[in-house]
Amino acid sequence: MEELRQAPKLSVYMITYNNEETVERALKSVTWADELVIVDSFSNDRTLEIARKFTDKIYQRKWPGHRDQYQFAADLTTHDWIMFVDADEEVSPELAEEIQKELSGKVEGVDGFFVYRRTYYLGRWIRYGGWYPDGEIRLYRRNKGRWEGGLHAKVVVDGTVKSLKNQYLHYTYRNISDQIQTIDKYSRIAAEDMEGQGRTFSLFTLLFHPPFRFIKDYFFKLGYRDGLPGLVIAVSTTYYVFIKYAKLWEQMRTQRGDKR
Repeated sequence: MEELRQAPKLSVYMITYNNEETVERALKSVTWADELVIVDSFSNDRTLEIARKFTDKIYQRKWPGHRDQYQFAADLTTHDWIMFVDADEEVSPELAEEIQKELSGKVEGVDGFFVYRRTYYLGRWIRYGGWYPDGEIRLYRRNKGRWEGGLHAKVVVDGTVKSLKNQYLHYTYRNISDQIQTIDKYSRIAAEDMEGQGRTFSLFTLLFHPPFRFIKDYFFKLGYRDGLPGLVIAVSTTYYVFIKYAKLWEQMRTQRGDKR
């Protein structure tokens, strides 16, 4: 068997804001990395107190948007290979082992790795519907990847991307109320992004995109197989799609000065 070479050093970066309930689990799952960088948006809970147990490379910066904050954190790393992990996620032991094995092998010609994730919500791991399978490029060469996009910003790699077999774990909303509050915030950002891209409101889109999304996620993607949590996810996603277009209409109406 070919002997593995010494793996290149790896930096992990994370952005935080009031994540005291989940950040310790996330940080514990990446203690094997060579560097950990955290950019915090002025948390007012115990997030920083917990983070300081794991790294002294902690920076605070006012929230500028997803893309810019992630890229700012990525630019603070110092090693050639970097990976981002969110504060409500966990790198499974199996994934950690796979990453270290891949980096210890022949990574010439590979510039990034696509990783799938599994989400825990309402007491179960979600395995169907619009939330699964879900994944993105997480591990990449620092000089080959950049963050692009708005609300759903993602890493884009200029080069060859390989997929990893093991998944990372996502511990999403605490409960349904937390999900509704997040929908309210993200639907506003989505509406602002659409307006910034020059998109205009359409009654057809408002009326038909939400039910189409429900049918796709709940029936075609088998969301019903996740039981009642699957139904909650499908309905709440449908609501999110509806409300973001409604907010786009509201924004355009406000700009026109239409008080009717």
